[in-house]
Amino acid sequence: MTGTTLGRMARDPEGGDAFVFDLFDDDAPADAAPEGSTAPAVPGRARLVATQAAAVLAIALGTGIAIDGALDHERMERMRDIAGGVADLSSPVRQTWAWSGAVGPGESATDVAVLGDVLAVESDDGLVALDPATGAEVWTVPLRADADCGPMVPPTWIDPATESLVCLQGTGGDREVVAVGPDGPTSAPRALGAADARRYGVPHTGPDGTVLRARRVGPPSAVDLSGAVCTSADECTGMITEGRDLVLRAEDAATGAERWTVTVPFRAVDATQCTRTYGASWGSSQTRLVISGQLAPDAFGARVTADLIDLNGCGVQAAVLPDGTVLGAELEPGTSLVMSLREGGYAGTSFDGVAGATLYAADGGVVGEITGYPRRPRAIDGSEPAMLLGVDEPGRRLRAYAADGTPRWDVTLQSGEQDFLAQVGDTAVITTGAGKVRGLDLATGAERWVWDGSDPSAEDDVGYFGNAHVAQAFTDGEVVLLLTEGETGSTQGLVALDASSGAVVWERPGGGTVSSFDPTDRGLVEQGIVGGLVAVDGNLLEVTPRGVRGLG
Repeated sequence: MTGTTLGRMARDPEGGDAFVFDLFDDDAPADAAPEGSTAPAVPGRARLVATQAAAVLAIALGTGIAIDGALDHERMERMRDIAGGVADLSSPVRQTWAWSGAVGPGESATDVAVLGDVLAVESDDGLVALDPATGAEVWTVPLRADADCGPMVPPTWIDPATESLVCLQGTGGDREVVAVGPDGPTSAPRALGAADARRYGVPHTGPDGTVLRARRVGPPSAVDLSGAVCTSADECTGMITEGRDLVLRAEDAATGAERWTVTVPFRAVDATQCTRTYGASWGSSQTRLVISGQLAPDAFGARVTADLIDLNGCGVQAAVLPDGTVLGAELEPGTSLVMSLREGGYAGTSFDGVAGATLYAADGGVVGEITGYPRRPRAIDGSEPAMLLGVDEPGRRLRAYAADGTPRWDVTLQSGEQDFLAQVGDTAVITTGAGKVRGLDLATGAERWVWDGSDPSAEDDVGYFGNAHVAQAFTDGEVVLLLTEGETGSTQGLVALDASSGAVVWERPGGGTVSSFDPTDRGLVEQGIVGGLVAVDGNLLEVTPRGVRGLG
């Protein structure tokens, strides 16, 4: 039998823990040893075989650098596919590119959308998609000045990822809609007839490539305001027991075909819940103002994200999934909230009694109950199923739950206002109202480390945060990056902590000179973080009203 033989193995006396192997090719002719040498003859193919095998053996038994590099690469690539994940946060971020242009033109906020692997922003030229690695404009959808695209959210709010966008523009008979995907428009502009607005309600951007319409139904006489009393100072008391239902319709943005229709029934509500203006841009034509404008019993609005439609108004409140499933029908209008959880599912919370929440599966089915106000992690690495924390400040408890409500652990609160910053590996990173950041064992809740950034040389024990709070959190699977925001209008701070130990990997305190534009080339000048951060395909970007820049 012929082949390669592993002759012997020994430790390299000068190589630390490295091993040295002699390899012999059994069926190759031997080369003569150099004249005067006492070394044995080396088989002809052994040099090539040894070179190839040594690379494999060095990986398996050597310093482990190659293995570590492969694992790091695998982790970085995995983080690109996780919402909010950043490929590498091991060193201080710096500006890698800058794109100058209005973001959210006019009076609107700097709303964005992560559309596939691009960042989409509304600008003066229309809807612009930016390559997150280079800042290059991948495509532009020309739009009118009155256009509104959605679902888009502020980068500091929630996950802006969405599979599609819908853009509405024009007024009256010129109203039209266009659907947009990761590669640009997915449909030609479609006219929105005035007759549909009268029949179904004025249009609103919706999730999953839909146009939403809503209107109150029933005769005006169905509204009974006799139980409400309002003063000249616009303060109202009492109950409104009778009102009109709300019908919500979703139609395909490209074709106009109805996807689904749901009816949200009116429920008795405290008069104070009918004094606010709900979404003036949607449903205002249906609003009936009575009692000198103090009550608006027909007003309604909505907050629309990629996976949830949060309807609210006088006597109506519901959370509707993109497929038309209604959640939270048991929750009281005006005193409850349904929020989306990471990795699927939802939590419905009431704020008028004992702290607790109802958990729903991704399809809307009720799966469990938890005690405390729910907190989802702002950043995850995806190595473990995402947990949910229940903050019970009156009871001084912090509880952890699985997505189905199964209890994991229960610990005493260190201080109030706990927030769930990140879940990385086997560590849960939380922050408190006192400004400290803590790493807890994911399995038990036991405290592993505490960081507050205090200066040991300072005369007083003032923490890093002071009056600041953590505005955003990101992770690369090993490091947790925190964006801290103070009460002033100066730059925001950045601190990167090792998730397992809490050690400071690097930091950039806030409070310096704000970013500005160079008038010679209209480029962003790197002078601190002043906008919101967003992760796109593993890249970290900063979004401001005047532009976007890459940080790497």
